[in-house]
Amino acid sequence: MKNIGQIDGQQYEVADMTKKTLFITGANSGFGLAIGKAAVAAGHTVIGTVRSEASRVRLKELLPSAHAVLHDVTDFDRIAGIAEQVEDEHGPVDVLINNAGYGHEGVLEESPLEEMRRQFDVNVFGAVSVAKAFLPRFRSRRSGFIVNVTSMGGMITLPGIAYYCGSKFALQGISEVMRSEMAPFGVHVTALCPGSFRTDWAGRSMVRTDRSIADYDHLFDPIRQARQEKSGHQLGDPARLAAAVLALIASDNPPPQLLLGSDALKFVSARIERLQDEIEDWKAVTLSTDG
Repeated sequence: MKNIGQIDGQQYEVADMTKKTLFITGANSGFGLAIGKAAVAAGHTVIGTVRSEASRVRLKELLPSAHAVLHDVTDFDRIAGIAEQVEDEHGPVDVLINNAGYGHEGVLEESPLEEMRRQFDVNVFGAVSVAKAFLPRFRSRRSGFIVNVTSMGGMITLPGIAYYCGSKFALQGISEVMRSEMAPFGVHVTALCPGSFRTDWAGRSMVRTDRSIADYDHLFDPIRQARQEKSGHQLGDPARLAAAVLALIASDNPPPQLLLGSDALKFVSARIERLQDEIEDWKAVTLSTDG
């Protein structure tokens, strides 16, 4: 029997599965909100974190049945208590969607280290701290699913987003290790790697470092301008991503990473081809170091 969900009046087919409880970080906008909407439409229980009272009110307006929790993912010491309270009030969490994050844009030489620390605090340490709060619970129950939202920027790079790509590469690698460590306990871990979607990632949510070195004007200014002009007009539909996530968490054999979007497929496939060529071109040197 088909399971039909509905988002903003549009119907879509989702995988038929038992009802689950989802804990979604950054649930009041972007991917988090889209996944929350799809999950509620499919009959799941949604618990979403937000960073402010205003965001909590907004989430309750958009998703009245969702349970909003005030939490900034960089408040590392609070998450263990939040996980305990959430499960005491709502029962076991089945799926963690580690979605909270943001983008930083800036030429590496121009961008202060403090901006890199903040980027890693949110995108890496924040995601890992939330995962670590649920890992012992999932392990003891011998079930659970962690979806770490990375990016195609965790598998390819572009000029001007070094801190962002660095944070997503880090989370990508951590996710693969987490998957290996949790597999014996029946816990799934997948890194979700979206391409460009119609969220506010490249709009008001992006932190942009001011320009200061003229030598980079020719390289970087067209990239910044193109990204701003494209914001809101990307190919990727967040509602379709949300439907894909519901299909993912219903799978008994989910992949280590899931690319979403034609641009992600194009750019990552091209990077793999270049990597294979580089390996072959330098194969003799590579093998020369064995003693």
